[in-house]
Amino acid sequence: MSIHSVLSVSPLDGRYASRVEPLVAEVSEYGLIRYRVMVEIKWLIKLASEKHFEEIPSFGEEAKAFLISLYENFSPEDAMAVKEIEKSTNHDVKAVEYWIKNQVKDHPELAASSEFTHFTCTSEDINNLSYGLMFKSTINDVVLPQLQEVIASMRDMAHQFAAIPMLSRTHGQPATPTTLGKEIANVIYRLERQVKQLQNTEFLGKINGAVGNYNAHVVVYPEFDWPAFAEDFITQDLGLTFTPYSTQIECHDYIAEFSHTMTRINTILIDWARDVWNYISHNFFKQRTIAGEVGSSTMPHKVNPIDFENAEGNFGIANALFIHFAEKLPISRMQRDLSDSTVLRSVGSAFGYTLIGFSSLLKGHGKLEVSAETLMADLNANVEVLGEAVQTVMRRDGIANPYEKLKDFTRGKRINIEQMREFIDTLELAPEVKAQLKALEPATYVGLAEKLAREI
Repeated sequence: MSIHSVLSVSPLDGRYASRVEPLVAEVSEYGLIRYRVMVEIKWLIKLASEKHFEEIPSFGEEAKAFLISLYENFSPEDAMAVKEIEKSTNHDVKAVEYWIKNQVKDHPELAASSEFTHFTCTSEDINNLSYGLMFKSTINDVVLPQLQEVIASMRDMAHQFAAIPMLSRTHGQPATPTTLGKEIANVIYRLERQVKQLQNTEFLGKINGAVGNYNAHVVVYPEFDWPAFAEDFITQDLGLTFTPYSTQIECHDYIAEFSHTMTRINTILIDWARDVWNYISHNFFKQRTIAGEVGSSTMPHKVNPIDFENAEGNFGIANALFIHFAEKLPISRMQRDLSDSTVLRSVGSAFGYTLIGFSSLLKGHGKLEVSAETLMADLNANVEVLGEAVQTVMRRDGIANPYEKLKDFTRGKRINIEQMREFIDTLELAPEVKAQLKALEPATYVGLAEKLAREI
């Protein structure tokens, strides 16, 4: 462990740095600068490939390969060189432009075209596309795979525990039995709906100049179809979705959309973490002990559910950021103000805290062991939950006031299985129906829960 870990202001760069390592190449400042270099170079190559622009000579294969290598081999040291230029420019995107020009100044073919770097662009043309690429890669290559890993671990548990009966609790009170696997399946279904929405995210981009009207573009090449050229660049060269209308900035609505999806995912997982916490506190789950771990500084017997508490806390921090992104970023004064730039620099933190939550859940899942005896004892202590089944059959078979009769017999009372069977014997039901009801026990009154859990 480096001394920098204890000097870090943020736990993302200190205590939890190893957990967010997959994000470093994407959402760090290095990652943003790398994407800016990529967009600038791809735009330059695109311009040079268009015959209409006679003043921009086309590039040979070697020249194109050299340009491509600048972003494919872009290093943290290169990012520091850009930052050094920024000390003079006091403008981050202009520093990228100058860095590229420095790289090609000794290349005869490219040096002649270096002034077409950033041609017709405002800095937001580069920024919005860079963030679009960053978000697309972060969500598809980092967030979704780790989320799918969490879901896969839950699916394993849903299938493994599909037939293990447990008492439900609605309003904190004993309720109709279920199975442990079915309760996990409920969470999986909720998550998979959100995964589909995240997978369908459109990552938008624009490259239409200072206020979105192609003003300078039309002055230099008035007969050219700039919107079609911009759309082809954004969709074909970058793999993003084209925004045909904008001010100086892309409006960020899509960032709000995936931010809201991320908050729903994290909220579902907070709900899950809290339920597992409660299951552990009721001893429905036990936690495997890890050699050397300490649960309490003074109570040596304790095995605390810290992984689920850690997950809950980190998902909460992530959601606070994602909600702010969704509420702030689509708002910009007039044709643009700079407040979005400040906020966008913190997007990595939201994804980082989310990833910590994922890893905490996975760690916690790996420690869980079911206490089937505790679950069974809880069921057997609440025989009154069979009242739902009995009164429903009474309704079917025409007995008057079935709900009220079961309410008088069971509400607020503890009854045992023999008392329930004696009650059933007093009912005017066919013998075979009585036998069916008397055979019920809380552990067998689970409906289709096992089947539903196995099918998830």
